[in-house]
Amino acid sequence: MSTANEIIERRACISGVGQSEIGRRLGRDPLELTLDSCLAAIADAGLTTKDIDGLSTYPGPMSTPAGFSGAGAYDVMDALRLNCGWYGSGLETSGQLGSVINACMAVASGLANHVLCFRSVYEGSAQGAKGRSAVMPGGGGGGSFKASGFMQWNLVFSAPSAAIWIGMFAQRHFHEYGTTREQLAWIALNARRNAALNPNAIYTAPMSMDDYFAARMIATPFCLYDCDAPCDGSTAVIVSRIDRAKDLRKPPLRIEAVGSAIHGRPSWDQFDDLSTMANRDAAAQLWTRTDLKPSDVQLLEAYDGFSFITMSWIEALGFCEVGESGPFVEGGTRIARDGELPLNTHGGQLSAGRLHGYGFLHETAVQMWGEAGDRQVPRVPEVAIAAAGGGNTCGCLLLVKD
Repeated sequence: MSTANEIIERRACISGVGQSEIGRRLGRDPLELTLDSCLAAIADAGLTTKDIDGLSTYPGPMSTPAGFSGAGAYDVMDALRLNCGWYGSGLETSGQLGSVINACMAVASGLANHVLCFRSVYEGSAQGAKGRSAVMPGGGGGGSFKASGFMQWNLVFSAPSAAIWIGMFAQRHFHEYGTTREQLAWIALNARRNAALNPNAIYTAPMSMDDYFAARMIATPFCLYDCDAPCDGSTAVIVSRIDRAKDLRKPPLRIEAVGSAIHGRPSWDQFDDLSTMANRDAAAQLWTRTDLKPSDVQLLEAYDGFSFITMSWIEALGFCEVGESGPFVEGGTRIARDGELPLNTHGGQLSAGRLHGYGFLHETAVQMWGEAGDRQVPRVPEVAIAAAGGGNTCGCLLLVKD
């Protein structure tokens, strides 16, 4: 029975993960990619489709922007003939991993035993010959797009892209704390260095600081290498009840704590402190739900839709003081695979591809199970964090091996 003070996410664990083929423009049916990842995750956990009784995804079916969603819950439920005691999908949650946090709550409350969570994109193919602008709101790719909600205030300033919105956060951080583009570059360089060891990464060629500064500017202070790489692909994870996972194929990765809070205005441009994001609130909540500390964490996989978001997560999670993420990452040794805080060991979205949040949780699990191959960190992590999202949509999970 639960108690009022119980941290109920500790009843949940990650029991399996899977990914589909990943590429820039695969041209494959997005549901096909989704089913590949889902079946891989189910097999990885040692389960069958008959064991899956829950389903969770982000953001659910969406036709615009093009390629942003590869499949919805009903698509997968029907294709796999699942018999669900609980299911859910939706855009308005605490980041992409909010759908995983929802699954944790579902198994903790007894609505399901094994929840299949997935996220699919096909933005690489959807771009076609028009480039990234084709998949942005108002960029010409959607055809039926109509400005409403917060977009009606941004488009009049020619600001349809998150690159511009997050660029404002970075500029504020530069202004407040003296952060530099050279420091920002180390997020991208570290990602490329790790991607070279990942056979599924999109970009693996070596990249130097000179290469970084030679790249074209996208939205000041972000150049091309500060922006993630749209791709096609799908990631799935299985969230199981901890007492139903003990006899599965792998040792469960227990959810020690989650963070899902947002206390500032839920807006990309009206947050109360534009040198921080909603990850400030999600991360603070996570640490209120555990006795562990940032110094206990041996691996961080943190969202890098744009390089500055990762620096923001480093500060929000307490690995350094607010304003000090620039010096923290400078030189790249502290965040290297053999550093004190290995970061984005698969290459992140900047080099491995924009799997939109779920790739970080997949990599966290693979590293904690010691299955990362050439990119495996020297010390197999016992405690790790997966964090996803930026701006006003952020969520994080603290995982432990018991």
